[in-house]
Amino acid sequence: MASTSSNKQPLLIDHVLHEVVNLDGAITSTIDISGTNTAVLVVNAVSTDGALIEDIYSIARSTTAASINLYLSSATDYLRPTEGVLIGQFASGTTVGAVTRWTNAPNLLAPVAQVGSTAQLKGLYIPKGKALWICRQSTSVLTDGPVVGVQGGWY
Repeated sequence: MASTSSNKQPLLIDHVLHEVVNLDGAITSTIDISGTNTAVLVVNAVSTDGALIEDIYSIARSTTAASINLYLSSATDYLRPTEGVLIGQFASGTTVGAVTRWTNAPNLLAPVAQVGSTAQLKGLYIPKGKALWICRQSTSVLTDGPVVGVQGGWY
């Protein structure tokens, strides 16, 4: 593997990451994290080198759309208002079994798209010291909330 003159290595995925969570009870009342929330910790990179998330998707278990919020934080025990920062939001499907994806992930520069491709790659880097939390924006606990999956890899 070649390195640059500053001895930087290319981004390599060490091992795969695929976490799936049920959002029945994972809620926050507003888009901004409040003192009472039950967000779910999905990816904990606080004490690892970090992760690259390639896909965040939801599978609907209801005919009512849910607003799914994504937050980055330095905390791993509880999503605190002073530490949680909203990084995105998307809606679950309105047909049971429908799959929706977070399509507004940031653009990536690495890994590089195939030569000749005009497509811009999207994904989410979770740097060392950060954690990804997910919840529904709601005040109601459900029995048919969406399931959310996060796929990528640890580096």
